[in-house]
Amino acid sequence: MYTIGEAAVRSGVSVPLLRAWERRYGVVSPQRTPAGYRLYDDEAIARLRAVRALVESGWAARQAATHVMGLALGALAGLAGPAPDRTTRDAGPDRVATADLVRRFVDAARRVDHAEAARVLDEAYATTSFEVASQAVALPALVAIGEAWSRGELDVAAEHVASAAVLRRMGAAFDAAGRTPGAPVVLVGMPAGSQHEIAALAVATASRRAGLDTIYLGPNVPTDAWLAAVAETGARAVVTGAVMEDETATATEALRRLRKAHPELLLAVGGRHAGILATDGVVRLPDPLAEAASALRAALSGGPGDGAFSR
Repeated sequence: MYTIGEAAVRSGVSVPLLRAWERRYGVVSPQRTPAGYRLYDDEAIARLRAVRALVESGWAARQAATHVMGLALGALAGLAGPAPDRTTRDAGPDRVATADLVRRFVDAARRVDHAEAARVLDEAYATTSFEVASQAVALPALVAIGEAWSRGELDVAAEHVASAAVLRRMGAAFDAAGRTPGAPVVLVGMPAGSQHEIAALAVATASRRAGLDTIYLGPNVPTDAWLAAVAETGARAVVTGAVMEDETATATEALRRLRKAHPELLLAVGGRHAGILATDGVVRLPDPLAEAASALRAALSGGPGDGAFSR
């Protein structure tokens, strides 16, 4: 039997997320010690691992839990079956529920309560796909916090707590998605001078989840570093962007030099000022994360999804 901390380590599921799956979906039913502490057996660990594998392959948590609960213990080993069709996997966010999560996250940031901010994010990502949770909760919450900061309604510490919580959660999802050897290599990052990396990390994670061999370079990537990374990795695509207007100059320079050095490279952009950058064969990604990742994959495979880009 294992404590909740040991179960988290053995299953690869964080303690807050484990509790959320237990409470919401009944994935596991732990025994209790006389003092009330949870204890988990090997079957519980196997079920947690199976749900995690399905969620990482693209299933919504609720559907993954329902599927796993219907399986015998012997069928759980190595489970990571194909994701169901997206229309059944992700019917879309509950607007009332997501609005409440956004409100709670902003309140947690205002109180500089990093533990509550993490709990809200765990709840959001436990109930739907990475793409929907990011698009409907994490990114809107950060926008709301930024606007509140600009109005002087909360301190910069609150903004930092919120950004750090989202970066940790997205970073974990990016690592969990893993690389896909043999798939087209995609480099994602922000141009020199840009520190606005959260949306780029979200795109990089969605791209990995779509089956592309995605490498995240992070914020503030000098143009020479972009060129070196393409040469080193043999990348077939570069994704960058501009959140602020003053970032467009360095982004444009990077794209120009990348195009000159690698004419065959797919160059894609996103962000608030992507329209300024989407010229001379540079394509603009759709705003929804799932669509952006799907469009990238289709374009790199030469499939029918090429039209998902706007120029």
